[in-house]
Formats: sequence, structure tokens, C-alpha cells
Amino acid sequence: MTGILPIRKYGTQSALNMFDEFSMIDPGPLSEYVGFTEEEVEELCGQYKMDIEEVKSWYDGYSFEGAKSVYSPRSVVSCMRFRKMGNYWNQTETFETLQIYIDMNFDGLREDVLSMIAGDRIPVDTGSFTNDMVTLRTEDDVFTLLIHLGYLGYDERDRCVFIPNGEVRSEYVNAVSVSEWGEVSKALKNSADTLNAIWQGRPKQVAEGIRQAHFETSHIQYNDENALSYTISLALYAARNFYTVHRELAGGKGFADLVFLPRKQFQDKPALVVELKWDKDARGAIEQIKEREYCKSLEGYEGNIILVGVNYEVKSKEHTCVIEWHER
Repeated sequence: MTGILPIRKYGTQSALNMFDEFSMIDPGPLSEYVGFTEEEVEELCGQYKMDIEEVKSWYDGYSFEGAKSVYSPRSVVSCMRFRKMGNYWNQTETFETLQIYIDMNFDGLREDVLSMIAGDRIPVDTGSFTNDMVTLRTEDDVFTLLIHLGYLGYDERDRCVFIPNGEVRSEYVNAVSVSEWGEVSKALKNSADTLNAIWQGRPKQVAEGIRQAHFETSHIQYNDENALSYTISLALYAARNFYTVHRELAGGKGFADLVFLPRKQFQDKPALVVELKWDKDARGAIEQIKEREYCKSLEGYEGNIILVGVNYEVKSKEHTCVIEWHER
């Protein structure tokens, strides 16, 4: 028997209960058949002259005990056929399907979705899910359903969910952008403008873009620089089209809060080193980048670098930004 969901759970001892189940939660010995393995994709990339690192960022992300790296097969096939990276997921499933589930008003669901878009992992309890698409009572039920539908990856060891790759992440952004999520939806739509403002040296517009992305609900409170980094990741979501994003990247005499390294086909773009401050000074953030030599984390990179300092004032609730361009 095959299907998207595991066998429906019923509250009776006479129901079907003699099956061995293999699902996206625990595919067991069938894990290598869920999608393409790393070795299979590397072979395809060689055959079709595609960049394995780019393909990995777009379509990898599912991981199981028996297969550490599993790729979305339909998307990989389309990518090879058309020799182009892109979102092929929405050719088989529209983002409206995802929107229905993330718009459910369960406590904390919105904030956790935003955290995952920003790159975080969220703990989940998959035990209460009744294996259907109707009986959803908690955030955990919604996330478990999304695991089975392929919209979330699942780490069995840590019992956490995460958005598996760039292709699926774009579906979340599409869904959130048309949802009534207020300033966050607006910030995601405007993230390309915020990125352009950094490139063009317009700090006031960057600060406004960050303000739009700022949210103060549930477990994500604006009480430290780590929480601020989530907001920056959302405000600069469009940067993922051009950059590989690193948080807390080691370099020089410490760790840079956020580093954006241009991907291979966008070497004309400047790298970004972002330092975040809390109740201090945006100019001081720039000086810290220099004093602690965070740019050493970019060893091997030969292009220009933009330093970005961001500060949040608790009393005034204002963001400030300073931008400096460094040519090499």
C-alpha cells in the first residue's frame, strides 16, 4: 500500500493494526527510496553539467537515519531537463494548500513558521497526529502533517522540524506574503527593496525594512541580539536569491552575527557582514566588525564587502543602521 499519509488511526481495537508503516517520520529501510540520494544527484549533475552545490541548496534537505541526504526527485528531474534552478514544486502543488494550514490560529504557529523561514529548527511532538488532513487540534498536528506532505524536514534524533531547502522555503514566503500577517507579510514582500537599499547605501530605508519585519509575539521576544537576527533574516529574505547566509560565522577575533556570501553565479554582488546591537550604537557595530576583524571569515573571497551595523533602542523602539562599503 502506498500513500502520502500513514494509515488512519482509529480508537478501536478491531481496526487495521497489523501493518508495518514506513513514513516521512520514520521510513526505515525504505529511506533511500524517498527521493534521490546524494550520489544519484552528483551523477546527474555531472551528466547535465549542473552545479551540485546550487542543486543541493535548492532541492536537498530531507534526512533520515538510512539516508543522510535526500533530494526532491520531481524538482531535480525538472532542473536537469531545463538546466535551470527554479521552483518546480508549485507545478505539482500550489502554495494555497500550505497557506490553509499555516493560517490556522494555533498558539505559537505563526511565530514558529517565521522562525523556520529565518533558518531555525522547532521542536515537535508527532505522537498526537491522527494521520488525516482534517483532525488537526494543535500546532504539532499541523507540523506533523506538513512533514508527511514534504513541506517540512524532520530530525528524528532532535525531534525538530525545519524548512528543508530553498525551493520549499519560497513556498512558505509565497503563502505568508498573501496571508494577513500584517507588517511581516509586508516586510517579506519588500525584502528585495531592503536588500537594494544596502547595495545603494541607504541606511534609513534599511532601518525601515527591519522595522516592518520586527515582531514581538510568543517566544520570539526582542530581548537580545539573537532574536534581532531572526528579524534581519526576514527583512533580507530576498538575499537568499543571491547569497549563502551564515549566522555566527567564525572569523578574526570572534563571530560575525550574519554573513552573506555571494553564490557562484553572483560573484558581481558584494559580500555583506552584518553586526547587530541592542541598546547600543549602530556605528559601534561597524567599529566592532573592524576591530575584531570579522572580515577574515571571508578568506578566499576576493570581491567587495559591505559592512552593515544595526542597533535597536528599547525605549524609543527604533532601529538605526550604518552602512560602509569596502573595496578590495
